[in-house]
Amino acid sequence: MNLDKDEAVRLVRNLVDGLETPTAADVIICPPSVYLDVVGDALRDSSIVLGAQNMYHEASGAFTGEVGTAMLADLGCKYVILGHSERRHVLGEQDELIRLKVLAALTASDPLVPILCVGETLAEREAGDTGEVIRRQFEGSCKGLSSAQMQRVVIAYEPVWAIGTGQVATPEQAEEVHADLRSLIRKRYNQEVAEAIRIQYGGSVKPDNARVLLSQPNIDGALVGGASLQAESFLAIVTANP
Repeated sequence: MNLDKDEAVRLVRNLVDGLETPTAADVIICPPSVYLDVVGDALRDSSIVLGAQNMYHEASGAFTGEVGTAMLADLGCKYVILGHSERRHVLGEQDELIRLKVLAALTASDPLVPILCVGETLAEREAGDTGEVIRRQFEGSCKGLSSAQMQRVVIAYEPVWAIGTGQVATPEQAEEVHADLRSLIRKRYNQEVAEAIRIQYGGSVKPDNARVLLSQPNIDGALVGGASLQAESFLAIVTANP
């Protein structure tokens, strides 16, 4: 919930200009829903893809204040972030609601790619419960998905204690959770699905730590928060992709 309309458009235009040279990274921008239209216009004919920060699981109806898949697709969205830690821990969303959203995104007439977020709090990590929390959130949010559907999901591991705090999981800590997630997917589905899924890291990703994080074997990308609000820092993360 940052920037006004003019600032959002200016940021995106700077990003488009900064990415005129092709990059190996897929770049997705997820602005607040009220700016999706103008940001989408600013992204037109660029390599940057539009995504949303959230959605509701019903296609339409009397759900005042919510946004459905068809509305997002109508504005050009291809991705949607679901189950972000702030949705879980500030706004109280549970795994079952997130599961319904994931399924709705995948089965919409114009499907969206869900970026499903999972992650533990500091208390859960200190208690040694990281693995159990990640397993519970993954299984609860993906229950019932077929192998084909699962392959279309992007997973983002974002330790709650590292989001917006300046703290960051060490490359070893992040890689351990990512490897566990891939192993979990392999057991629940198969090797093909596990290898196909992108698992991103999110949590105080910055230009000075992006390369070492992205060089880990099971870290396939970054879900960038505060550092995405400045074109210079976000572009430095994009180009840090090994």
